[in-house]
Amino acid sequence: MILAIDTATDWLGLALHDGATVLAEFGWRSRRTQTVELAPAVAQLWSRTGVAPSDLSAVAVAIGPGSYTGLRVGLALAKGIALAQKLPLVGVPTLDIVAAAVCRLETDLVVVAEAGRTRLWAGQYQWAVKRGWEGIGEPMLTTWDELATRLQLPVAFAGEIDAAAAKLLRRANRAAIIAPPAESVRRAAMLAEIGWQRWKRKQTDDANTLAPLYLREPG
Repeated sequence: MILAIDTATDWLGLALHDGATVLAEFGWRSRRTQTVELAPAVAQLWSRTGVAPSDLSAVAVAIGPGSYTGLRVGLALAKGIALAQKLPLVGVPTLDIVAAAVCRLETDLVVVAEAGRTRLWAGQYQWAVKRGWEGIGEPMLTTWDELATRLQLPVAFAGEIDAAAAKLLRRANRAAIIAPPAESVRRAAMLAEIGWQRWKRKQTDDANTLAPLYLREPG
C-alpha cells in the first residue's frame, strides 16, 4: 500500500494505491490553506478506508516545482510518516504527475502549473516508446505571454490552464492543442501509481535528505 501526498500548488491531492487498485483519492482546491487542511484530510482518508499508517509500504510525495508553503507542508507530512513507520519515500516532480496521465500525441507536450502573480511553471516533454512522456531539460518559471511567444511549433498543453490562458495560447499558436480540464487535473492516484512503480524498482529517496524543487527567477 502506498500513500500519495500532493500539496505543490493550490490543488491538493491524496490517494491510497495497493498496486492493483486505487482504494481512495481526494482532490480539491485549497486556496492556500494547506497547513490547516492537510492533516484533517489524511485523517479522513484513514477513516474512510480503514487503512492505517502501519499498513503502508511506501509514501509518494510531489516535490515541485510548487509554492514554498505548499511543498513544505506536504513534504513534512510525508517525511514524518515515512520516518515514523520506517518506510521508503518516493519524490516525484509535480509536472511529471500531469504528463503521466496524458495520452500519446504526435506533438511535444508542455505541462504548466500556476506560480502566482501571473507567473507559471512550465516543463516540456517528448514521447518515448515504452517509457511514455520524458522531460526535455529543466522546468522554467515564466509567464503565459512569454510561453506563447516561445512555443510557435505545434504543441499540446496540459495542467493548470484557465479560460483566459487557453484563449491566449490559441490566439498565439493556432496549432496548439489544449488538453480538456479533466485530463489536466493533477491526480494523486497517478502520483501513487508512479510512486508504486518506482518503489518496486527500488528507486526511492532518503527521507532525511529529500528536498523540494524550487524554481527561481531567471537571471
